[in-house]
Amino acid sequence: MEKKTTLLRRLLQRDEILIAPGVHDPLVAKIVEREGFEAVYMTGYGTTASLLGKPDVGLLTLTEMADRAARLADAVDIPVIADADTGYGNAVNVTRTIREYERAGVACIQLEDQVAPKKCGHMLGREVIPLQEMVGKIRAACDARRDDDLMIMARTDARTNFGIDAALERGKAFEEAGADIVFIESPENIDEMRRITSSFRVPVIANMVEHGRTPFLSAAELDEIGFDLGIFPVSSTYVIAKAVTELMRTLKRDGTTKSVVDRMIPFGEFNELIGLPEVRDMERRYATGRDEDAPKG
Repeated sequence: MEKKTTLLRRLLQRDEILIAPGVHDPLVAKIVEREGFEAVYMTGYGTTASLLGKPDVGLLTLTEMADRAARLADAVDIPVIADADTGYGNAVNVTRTIREYERAGVACIQLEDQVAPKKCGHMLGREVIPLQEMVGKIRAACDARRDDDLMIMARTDARTNFGIDAALERGKAFEEAGADIVFIESPENIDEMRRITSSFRVPVIANMVEHGRTPFLSAAELDEIGFDLGIFPVSSTYVIAKAVTELMRTLKRDGTTKSVVDRMIPFGEFNELIGLPEVRDMERRYATGRDEDAPKG
């Protein structure tokens, strides 16, 4: 079977853009896979909201994030692109981060150049570390991986405070340091997005955040501009939050959920989604107390 790391590299070599929806837990990841997407993106923003009910301001630790990454990678057969924030420290810490995420089974690890504690890439108030410090982190990440196909994505948040030229300069330095994917966060118009796609030899990514700082475009529009990878990191998190809010308001008001049953996945379909038929098959083969292959008589 092809390694997920190798598969992701192959997917990014195609002429068409790869879309990786954001997920914050294994259930959402399984839905993404079932609906035909070829990769998923583990969002730090959504994971923080899911695990802590808190904003994306650097509250989760390496082990908490690596544990969630492992659960996602185990739940699906498609590659997982995983947010690793700032690498949880300096270049020495990044070495451990790469090892932990690689052990978790992800296909790509995203590192960013923010000052810790970091913030969501579409929030104001972000600051970046010195360029050479980030270059050292990228080099450490590349040297730490045991699988050469594991991809290192390097993100800069310099655009908002320092402009697109400074962000592109950083991105080029990241590419020279060995980054496999360059991520220029929050460009503010389509001209800037075109400059990003024409500036690098390695794949580049577009981050589509609803109500964010970047023009919100479709996959076809991003493909036309020249992006190799597109993520919609928080869409599912926002939809779930709204749907559950409406459900709870209905239950509180009516004392029943009868009026929203038609908006729920039926019991049988949900059990199929989460793998109950496979469990039943395993029970028949392994947990019956009978050896079906034993000779008869």
